[in-house]
Amino acid sequence: KPLASTGFIAVALAAGGLETPYGLVVLVALVLCWVGDVFLIPKGASGLFLVGLVSFLLGHVGFVVAFTLCGPDPLWMAAAALLVFPPAVVVLRWLHPNLSEKMRLAVVAYVVVISLMVVTAAGAAASTGRGAIGLGAVCFYVSDLHVARDRFVSRSFWNKSWGLPLYYAAQLILASTVST
Repeated sequence: KPLASTGFIAVALAAGGLETPYGLVVLVALVLCWVGDVFLIPKGASGLFLVGLVSFLLGHVGFVVAFTLCGPDPLWMAAAALLVFPPAVVVLRWLHPNLSEKMRLAVVAYVVVISLMVVTAAGAAASTGRGAIGLGAVCFYVSDLHVARDRFVSRSFWNKSWGLPLYYAAQLILASTVST
């Protein structure tokens, strides 16, 4: 998995990730996600899972910052918020009974930040004309639903069979958006 995840960092570098402030911030976000991937490898270690979750949370914060650098369209952000936050509440209610006391705050923060990532991505996609930004963010959001389901609700091959391809597609799409 770390080798595959190195691929999306390589794509961002090859696409010019070091050439613009947006590219640099996306690159940092991708590296944080790579770190999260490494910490999510061990099974059953809740402490490492929490470190991985925080790494991904910070990666999502990085994407929010990057999308904000694009001067996101506030109307598109408002529309996206109306579409994203109600399902986020449903997801939190769905996960809540399965969360330990230790994980509740982290999962709530994570859902809020990834939802904000989708909202700012919609605004950035609208202001830049790069629909790939929105597509990448939505793919990431959906892939994380599969991770949450696998970790907290029901372990299943199907979670990974949908979640992993969506995750790598999301990362590759977002990495490609740094192209100048």
